[in-house]
Amino acid sequence: MSLKIVSWNVNGMRAVLKKGFMEWFKREAPDILLVQETKSKVDQLPPEVVNPEGYYAYWHDAEKPGYSGVATFTKIKPLEVQFKVGVEEFDREGRIIITKYPWFTLFNIYFPNGKQSEERLRYKLRFYDFMLEYWLELRKKGEKLIIGGDLNTAHKPIDLKNPKANEKYSGFLPIEREWIDKFLSHGFIDTFRYLYPDKVQYTWWTYRFNARARNIGWRIDYFFVSEDLIDLVEDSYALDDVMGSDHCPIVLKLRINP
Repeated sequence: MSLKIVSWNVNGMRAVLKKGFMEWFKREAPDILLVQETKSKVDQLPPEVVNPEGYYAYWHDAEKPGYSGVATFTKIKPLEVQFKVGVEEFDREGRIIITKYPWFTLFNIYFPNGKQSEERLRYKLRFYDFMLEYWLELRKKGEKLIIGGDLNTAHKPIDLKNPKANEKYSGFLPIEREWIDKFLSHGFIDTFRYLYPDKVQYTWWTYRFNARARNIGWRIDYFFVSEDLIDLVEDSYALDDVMGSDHCPIVLKLRINP
């Protein structure tokens, strides 16, 4: 059985709905869809979006209006769903939904952006460090993990168009990239880069400077798996022709036993 998981930072659910999101969703028909940066409360959205036909739907809104927020839509009913990790400063921003399945535990995560201020950069790094410890505890219990979403950091120079010009800015700072190195050293795998070591493909383009048309982008959206799942990975790629957000969707295909 092949399982298709898609992740997309939509940069505002109400905005992307006006740009054909539901038509794309029906056409793509993923088994599981992870959405980040919904920027809306559930009661601000149409019922057919809140509970799409054929899917179990889970929403985690931020306390702050018009900010952050994630949603997970899944054809397969999870064994368990979790919205909080027990840290108030992270839980109130609506950044995480965890769904557990017979084959793996899936994290839908919108990682913080550190560009606004030094304080937000420190917050981002605290979030990174906490989540790594959280995942390592789950690994000790034998859980197989998939982590999908917007990491808000490009890992290597190949992952952005202008690495030299951006190495002093959050999103490509040495300290952020070193955390990814540390994370991967604990037995996690960047599925796209594992399959395509030399491929240049971006997932985010600034709205300024006609960047998307010129493909001046960054790869900051990822599917990571714990190493005991890598043999099940069939493919991992970006749908970089899908418009509607400053990010494009990314896809992970897995081979699992039903």
